[in-house]
Amino acid sequence: MNPADVRRAAEGVSVIVHAANPPGYRNWRGLALPMLDSTIAAAEAVGALIVFPGTIYNFGPDAFPVLAETSPQRPLTRKGRIRVEMEARLAAAAGRGVRTIVVRAGDYFGPRPGNSWLTDGMIRKGRPLRSIMNPASAGVGHAWGYMPDVAETMARLIERADEIDTFAVFHVGGHWFDDNADMARAALRVAGHPEGSVRRFPWWAMVAISPFVTFAREVLEMRYLWREPIRLDNRKLVAFLGAEPHTALDEALRAALAGAGCLGDAKPETGGSPLAPVSP
Repeated sequence: MNPADVRRAAEGVSVIVHAANPPGYRNWRGLALPMLDSTIAAAEAVGALIVFPGTIYNFGPDAFPVLAETSPQRPLTRKGRIRVEMEARLAAAAGRGVRTIVVRAGDYFGPRPGNSWLTDGMIRKGRPLRSIMNPASAGVGHAWGYMPDVAETMARLIERADEIDTFAVFHVGGHWFDDNADMARAALRVAGHPEGSVRRFPWWAMVAISPFVTFAREVLEMRYLWREPIRLDNRKLVAFLGAEPHTALDEALRAALAGAGCLGDAKPETGGSPLAPVSP
């Protein structure tokens, strides 16, 4: 939030990965936009490339079910409109020569996600995984982005940044499930309890406490993302790189569950903030 501090930190660097989100789903407009402005100013001052992890918040139902880089961005939520504004500011800075690569994926998950629907909304950290919750409506598909794969994608794009437009967007296909319950069942299988139960996420509880709990209201605003299938079209990325980095599902889930302390004697990673779907 201090532009001078960000400017000093950027001295001598060639790439700034802007992967900061306001904690606890609170005060996005008051924090997310000023933080990004600090990054843009620092990148402009030192000539650095900005790499920005994008989200599907930018899109409303008119763009579903398959999201391409050119899909219309007409979100219905406050947070979605803020994410659109963030990318618009990056695109405007490109007119001044500030280079940006936006890499967009589905719900992020991994061994140290900070916050993730998988490890903060579907399972309980620090306990053997014998049951799991599914936030999606019955039979609704969903896309997930394994963070090490997204990071590898970013690294490969950075290596070829000179071949990319000043402002460029790439979508990562990640792990797609025709039914998100399959993701839940896969996690149980990897945890060694394939007989475990897949339960519905208690959206009713979020509704009940939303008048009193800010976090519940913020989560409910994004519920629409779980009511319809949302898939990312990665053809542009594959055409450019030749292939999308992709870790096998069981290996990715094993790393995520181990990081959450749900496998054997593994201890959960600390320092994460409350549930924030699709937050890098």
